[in-house]
This record gives sequence, C-alpha cells and structure tokens, in this order.
Amino acid sequence: MDEIACTEPAAAVETEEQKRLRQAEILLDVSRRVAAIDSLDEILATLVEMVSWELGAERSTLFLNDAQTGELYSRVAQGNFQREIRILNTSGVAGHAFSEGVPLLIHDAYRDPRFNRTIDEQTGFKTRSILCVPIRTVKGEVIGVTQALNKREGEFTEDDLKLLESMTTQAAIALQSTQFVERVRKSRVQEREFLNVVSDVTSEIDLGALLQKVMAEATKMLSAERSTLFLNDAKTNELFSRVAQGGSTDEIRFPNHLGIAGAVFTSGQTINIPYAYADLRFNPAFDKKTGYFTRSILCVPVVNKNGKMIGVTQVLNKHGGAFTDEDESRLKAFTAQVSIALENAQLFEDVQNMKNYNESMLESMSNAVVTMDEDGKIVTCNAAGNRIMQVEPADVLGKTAEEFFAGPNAWVLEKIAKVDETQEGDVFMDAEMAFGPEGEEEKVSVNVTVLPLVSAEEKKLGAMVMMEDISSEKRMKSTMSRYMDPGLADQLLEGDGGEDMLGGRSVEATILFSDVRSFTTITETLGAQGTVALLNEYFTIMVECIQREGGMLDKFIGDAIMAAFGLPVGHEDDPDRGVRAGVAMIRELWEWNKGREASGKIPVDMGLGLNTGIIVSGNIGSPKRMDYTMIGDGVNLAARLESACKQYAARILISENTCKQLKGVYRIRDIDHVVVKGKTEPVEIYEVLDYHTEESFPNLMDVVGHFREGRAKYIKGDFDAAIGSFNETLKANPDDNLSQIYIERCEHLKAEPPGGDWNGVWVMKTK
Repeated sequence: MDEIACTEPAAAVETEEQKRLRQAEILLDVSRRVAAIDSLDEILATLVEMVSWELGAERSTLFLNDAQTGELYSRVAQGNFQREIRILNTSGVAGHAFSEGVPLLIHDAYRDPRFNRTIDEQTGFKTRSILCVPIRTVKGEVIGVTQALNKREGEFTEDDLKLLESMTTQAAIALQSTQFVERVRKSRVQEREFLNVVSDVTSEIDLGALLQKVMAEATKMLSAERSTLFLNDAKTNELFSRVAQGGSTDEIRFPNHLGIAGAVFTSGQTINIPYAYADLRFNPAFDKKTGYFTRSILCVPVVNKNGKMIGVTQVLNKHGGAFTDEDESRLKAFTAQVSIALENAQLFEDVQNMKNYNESMLESMSNAVVTMDEDGKIVTCNAAGNRIMQVEPADVLGKTAEEFFAGPNAWVLEKIAKVDETQEGDVFMDAEMAFGPEGEEEKVSVNVTVLPLVSAEEKKLGAMVMMEDISSEKRMKSTMSRYMDPGLADQLLEGDGGEDMLGGRSVEATILFSDVRSFTTITETLGAQGTVALLNEYFTIMVECIQREGGMLDKFIGDAIMAAFGLPVGHEDDPDRGVRAGVAMIRELWEWNKGREASGKIPVDMGLGLNTGIIVSGNIGSPKRMDYTMIGDGVNLAARLESACKQYAARILISENTCKQLKGVYRIRDIDHVVVKGKTEPVEIYEVLDYHTEESFPNLMDVVGHFREGRAKYIKGDFDAAIGSFNETLKANPDDNLSQIYIERCEHLKAEPPGGDWNGVWVMKTK
C-alpha cells in the first residue's frame, strides 16, 4: 500500500503526550498527502483509505453535500462499491450528522432508529458499529460527513471520534478547493459542449430534423428520459410537435392554452414540477393512454430575439431526482440560442411548403396554365398544358407569346394585350384552338381565362392564360361524375383500366356499412316528406365524412350506407381511412343532433361495421340496367358487424382483419370471438371508442383495462372472476352496457355450463 500512514497502530497504553504526537503526525500526513492531489476522486480515495487504516475500521466512506440536489454523494467506498452513491442529506445516520452538525458514536447500529438497514440487505455487509462526524471548514460550514464502520478490534472510542474530526477538518480546505476546481472544470466542459451543440443544432435548416436534434440534445443535456419541443402555429393558435422522444412520432397538436405547455406558452413563465401527480395542473390522462409514467416536469418558454413567444420546451423525468435551478437556466439558455434557428427553419419550411404547394397545385390541375413575364416570354407551363396543347416543355418554355400563339391561335394575343392594358381578367367560353404538328392540327374546345399577374406593390409581372378542355371526353366525364364517384369516373374514362373495372376485378378494400337505428319509428313519426328531408340532410353529412377520407360511396340502401376505402384507387392506409371516417361520422352525427334537439326534433343514432378483405368489384346487372358495386365475403362480414352493433351496445365494430392492418393508434377494445350468422369460422371483433369524450364515456381507459381482464377470465371459463372484473368496469362507468351484457352472459353460462371444450367462442344466432 503506497504511503500508508507513518505510524503503526498505537500501543495498548499511551501517554497523553504520545497521543498528541501521534495525532499531530497523522494530521501532518493528511495535509501532506492531500496537498499533492488536485483530483477530487483521488482525495476522496486517499482520505477513505487513511480513515480506515488509522481507525482500524473495516470500511469507511466520505460523503460530500450537493447543495443543488439536497443529496450527500460519495464516489469511493471501500469494499464492493466503486460507483457513485447518493442519499438525501437528511436521511440515515450520515444525514443526521450532516443536518444536525453533530458527531455520532454508535456501538450497536441495529438498535439505532436512524440506521437504514436496507443498505446491508442489498450489499450483504453487516454493520455493527458506526463512527460518523460532520466535515467542517475553518469557518464552521458543514460540507459533508465522514463515516467509519466496524472497528476491527474492540469498539470505537471518544479518542477515535476526536481523531476523525481532526482528520476531516484538516482535509476540509483541500476538499473545498478541489470541489471548486472540479465545478470550474465541469462548467468549462459543459460550456464547450453547449457551444458545440448549439453550433451543430443551429446549422440545420430542415424543421423536422432540427426539432429532432433540439429534443435529443435537451434530453441528453438534462439527463432526462424524454423531451418535446412545441412550436406555436399562429394560423391555428395551436402548439405542435413532430417528434416526441420515446413515444409516438406522429404530429401532436393541441390549443396553445391547454395543459402545462399551454400555461407556460400563455404566461411566459417556467414551470418546474418535481412530483407530477401531486400537481393539480398535470393531466394524467395521457399517461393512462400511453402507459408512460411521468414523475417530474420542466417546461420553459422559447422566446425569439424580439421577445416574442414562439413555443415551449418540455422535459420529463430527470434521472436521479427533480430538475434543478441549474437545469432550468441551462435549458433556457439552450432554447434562447436555438430560437433563431427554429424561426429560420419554420420560415424556410413555410416558403418551401408554399413553393411545393404552388407547384403541386399547378401540376395536379386538369386545366392548362401558361404564365408569361412582363416581356411576354413564357415562363411556366404545367403538365396539363403540355398535354392539352400537345407540346413538350422545350417547345413552349422560353418562347414569346407571339411565337407560340400563332396561326389559328393568334386571337389569344389580342386577349392578352387587352388584359395587360386594363389589368382586369377576362373569360372566353367554348373557344376553339388548334394544337399539334403543322398540317395535322387537332381542334380542341376550351374555356380560356386570361389574368394579369401583379406583385404586392401593384407592379406588373406579366399574364397568365388558363385553358379548360371541354372536349367530348371532358363533357362525358362531367356527366358521369353526377351519378358516380368522380375518382371512379376518372378511371372508367382512362381506357384499358376502365374496361377492366367494368368487367370486374378482385381487390383488397375496407368496406363500411352504416345503418340508422329505430328508423321505422322515425318514419312513422315524421311521415314521408319529413323522412326524405331528414335522410337528405343525414346523407349529406355522412357522405362528406366518407369522401373526406378518400372513400367511395357505393350505394344507399334505404337508410343504410355502403362505402369502400381502396376503390377505385387503393391507399396504404385504407383501413385507417375507414376507421377515421367512421369516427367522424359518429362525431358529426352528435353535433347534428344537438341542433335537432334544440329545435325539438328527434335525434338520430346509428351503428357502423368495418371489414378489410378481398372483394369483387365491377359493373353488375342486365344490359338494360347496370350498377357498379361490390360483392364477396368481405362485404358480407362488414354488414354482419354493423348489425352486431345492436347486440353489443356499440356504435363502431371492426373485424380482426381491419384491426391488424391499422397503422394509427386508436382507443380499441377486443369485445368477442364470435361466429357470425351464416359463417362457420369464428372471427375476433373489436369496438372503436375514439369518438367518445370524457363526458360521454368517463374513465374510458380504466374501463378498457378492467374489461380486458374480464374477457381473459371469461375465455378461461372462470365466470365468477370475470363477473368481478366486469363489475369493476361498471364502477368506472355505470353506463357501459357491454359489461352488463357480459355479466348476463356469464350468469347464463354458469347456469348452463358450456362443457370442457369451451374456448370463449360465441355463436351468433341472428343477423
């Protein structure tokens, strides 16, 4: 052992003079050894080694106080532990010695109420006796404690206590100095890291990538589990984030005054919550929905250089305790530095989105769009323009209007000159133009609109010519679109694809069936004219919800609706589109009902069934009457699920085929494994609950959890236990009729046991 204390253990009997001399030598040795060390870790290790040797202890530990966290920490402890240990500076024997500033001599640790025996249970070490003294500076300030355990021979004495106090006092100056040096070094390292991080982050111009970098660095910098940066959307007054670490990557949006983030954004004041569930401002609903447990929260405003609030940064669950004032200062400094980059990235994205939007809009338009600068030179021509005018981009771009609009199309030049002079737009209906190779020109009927282009400062920029093709194909499409989905009409007019559709094809699609509840009663109450008026208004709302998600309305069957998602054009997320349309149909129905009830009218209720599968679509009928429709088992199962809504007191039921293909996250519960009417194989069916609010379905996630437990016990045939779980759901929401249905089903199965081959499958006797 290097440089162990100069003295050997004292003789059995020492004079007072010898004791004083030996103690002086020890203290000089302490001063000499720590003076040569400038590392806090080395000083701690050296002092622990010397204390153990000089006091004849089995183990010793030196704790220093961390004023920011209110903890005592030690980096070196003899024995098996070499990692940093942290404890509250008020707990245990060490905490008592520190907080009270008094030395402690304990001969029997397990009899002392201040001793925490769980440490022994975790380490396997048996603590018998303890010697613990506060570390005081020359000014009397307590900066930590030194603790010696289990004297190897005999018991700790008052002399040992005095020696330990003297040794710690002798080393206090060195400890304070190295602590200060370490803080300075750490601060410099953090400052360099901070500057490097800011430099790296602010070099990013893409908003999505910038948000990811900012949140990743904030999480790392504050040693947290998760962080989210919300930016304010001034157009919608919403806070939004594209990335939330450790959770969903979908864009999150909510009103900029709600929740803790909203409170920070509106007030401009930082919120630091050490215990989230003890704070009334915290809403635990998100934790219940995601399964995440929030312990601590630090949320700071993001302010630009002009003092304008542009968002907030929220950091969750600091490792090792609550967020400190230093964490708050560092996060504020970090967000202040990156705020300019955030604004630049947001502005760049807005400009890029506008550019992409304009370009996409031009390219997606079915009308030709040709723009000219103030010198009359053609600057842009969209894809529809190239197609209608039968030219390649090189044939038109860069040419003057006089060069391009020549011969039979020269009349357009007159219109452009007139608009340039008057600076007012003009429209020419059903005009004729000729396009194509010279001598083979093809006449095209068009509606032509000529518009002036001006800047925000009213400066002339040129002119724009728009041409709408109204040839026979256009007229036919316009006529057909009145009777069927416009997307279907597009494909039918495209040639070979349309013929294939007419002949029939097998495709995977998500089928939606909906039906009005108690429709017979409604018709009897309203009469013929009132029923027709109600259905027209109802269908208008429902069809809008379907078409908004890209769905195709197949037909109305009385008061029922049949629609498909994936026809005539498929999407990767057709099951999600179907579910979102169903949720929107229920929500908008409820809003419509509010107005009806306010006017004293009968409210309307409905049920929906959704199934994803292979169906056959095509033009079916006789030569005199054809109808484009869908048939197959996939269609039939969707219809059965809509009907089953009545038996399960549900509004939206989906099959396992649909549920497995959903890409989004929804509030769904598995409600049965059932053989529907007309089928032999069982199918899992699920209930979608996303249309509910806390008011319409209180404690929704608690109900889903208890219901899941009840279903598991029901499948095992433990009907009494299942009834207990279903009763728990009714405590959370007494109006959950499905749980009551299951209780009655369990009572029936108890009275008439299903037999040893019970597997939880229920056979549906009716449609």
